[in-house]
Amino acid sequence: MFGFIKKSLSKTADALKAVVPKKKLSFSKSEIEDILLEADVEYDLVEIILKEIYQSKITRDILRPKLLATLAYTTYKEPEFTPPFVELIVGVNGAGKTTTISKLAQKYKSQGKKVILGAGDTFRAAAIEQLTQWAHRLDIPIVASKQGHDSSAVAYDTIDSARSKGFDNVIIDTAGRLHTQTNLANELKKIHRICDKAHSGSPHRTILIIDGTQGNSAIAQAKAFNEMIGIDGIIITKLDGTAKGGSIFSIAYALELPILYVGTGEQPENLTPFDKYEFVDGLLDAIYTQDEKES
Repeated sequence: MFGFIKKSLSKTADALKAVVPKKKLSFSKSEIEDILLEADVEYDLVEIILKEIYQSKITRDILRPKLLATLAYTTYKEPEFTPPFVELIVGVNGAGKTTTISKLAQKYKSQGKKVILGAGDTFRAAAIEQLTQWAHRLDIPIVASKQGHDSSAVAYDTIDSARSKGFDNVIIDTAGRLHTQTNLANELKKIHRICDKAHSGSPHRTILIIDGTQGNSAIAQAKAFNEMIGIDGIIITKLDGTAKGGSIFSIAYALELPILYVGTGEQPENLTPFDKYEFVDGLLDAIYTQDEKES
């Protein structure tokens, strides 16, 4: 039985009806090209996938392993660490960082872990307020300062508090935009250094939040963050609100980074571990039939 990931692909499945009004048992190469492009798989990756297919009639069993191969980097291995486990959350404004932090915090709390948040996006007053509201709603402590204060000091104080009070998880928000990209890069690098100073080896995981509705345009943005600070994994938000679900293939393939979770709704529980098999099968279910009478 499929869960949230298949449901979250419903808009992508609806968009595919424009090129596949009726499900079939097999498709030609040109039809598969149209289908993948409609789902917002990047053109170059579509060509790579099709180049490895030699059959004229492409069945589900032929296409499935080719799509799965593009998601080969989606497995994440947790590093060895001494508690607390420190996570740095990065991404542009509007990608859903604050909501995702609340979802992660709720997830850890429901596992019986002690969680503390750090409001490190001191560039925007609204970011501090939003995260503080979520912390209060979830009954989770937060370290915050005023707009314009040193974000690395917030990171240090959050980790220091977590260590002295025996917390299991630290989640630190960061600015999504500063006056220039150079400023942002310098700030993120500084936070990274200060985290390690506060707790050797941290941050243990740096997560990039990507807005799923942006599709392939998020790739350049993701590459920039990866070059700035080094990304360990990705969370894709708003997957339920986009017809560009196929861009996940392009993002995973281009960045060679694991997709940790996908956001499938607004509530704290709507954070689903990414399952590449469920994702691929959900997409294939939208175009292939199992019944010969239907084709």
